[in-house]
Amino acid sequence: MTPPLFDRRSIPAAAREARWSAPDGHAVRRIDWDAAPGARPRGSILFLPGRGDFYEKYLETLDGWSMHGWRVTASDWRGQAGSGRMSADPLIGDIADFAAWIDDLAALWQEWQAQTPAPHVLIGHSMGGHLILRALAERRVNPAAMVLSAPMLGFVSAIPAVIQHLASRLMCRIGNPARAAWKSSEKPGSSVSGRAELLTFDPGRYEDEMWWRGARPELLIGPASWRWVERAAASVAALNAPGVLEAVNTPVLLLAARRDQLVTWRAIERAAQRLPRGELVSWGAEARHELLREADSVRDAVLRAIEVFLARAELARTD
Repeated sequence: MTPPLFDRRSIPAAAREARWSAPDGHAVRRIDWDAAPGARPRGSILFLPGRGDFYEKYLETLDGWSMHGWRVTASDWRGQAGSGRMSADPLIGDIADFAAWIDDLAALWQEWQAQTPAPHVLIGHSMGGHLILRALAERRVNPAAMVLSAPMLGFVSAIPAVIQHLASRLMCRIGNPARAAWKSSEKPGSSVSGRAELLTFDPGRYEDEMWWRGARPELLIGPASWRWVERAAASVAALNAPGVLEAVNTPVLLLAARRDQLVTWRAIERAAQRLPRGELVSWGAEARHELLREADSVRDAVLRAIEVFLARAELARTD
């Protein structure tokens, strides 16, 4: 889906970077593409990245969707990337409650939906996938279809989810809840040197992320806070409550790596089974967490799965 020789280390000429204001005035970055000239108009895609993530990592995918006729937008989450911080330490990812992100998404969705052509599709990666699914379950957004890439619906850990939540609540009570919950990388016990092995088999795409961090230092962020960990556990539990996902009637495609070391495959599988119009496509040992930034053999298959799903969803021309 991507044009040949795409430069992953520059903003495409067709894209426009800007900021939008959340309801409380917080400035959040966004980037927009019109559908490529000459392409058959398909509708509009809004993409939301994961925890500690930034849209620069996904430029080739976003541009590819534009080339295939989609009007495309991607946005930061407040408190990370180029959209400020919610902690005194700029290297710690913190949030008072995930509901703040749901409120931001609902406001952006309302504004964006009114300004872009239907049908409207929501796509999210990891934490972004979790948040857009929660917003859908809470009826804060109404996409014609939704795609979840390695959604954060549970964490890879030897500790049961209930104990994870209790432990994080305790850690918030006995110290500053905004302090880092682990030392480095993407999860407790992992090292910076081994970070790439959690994310992708493609060394070039991993190095692109490092390049952007050097070119735009404001993108750099490290571990999450204990408050983030506790609020994440609470948000996961809310989605797992009986009847929540069963009430969602929107077509939802879930994409997962069965050996993902960050989010648990079993939780994604269970969610796909609970969603009345859920579909699951998964990969084995050949794939890691960042499916949209994997080696071409996997990434091409991921993009084909999305294309087939969106075509099969028979999206109405109005939402």
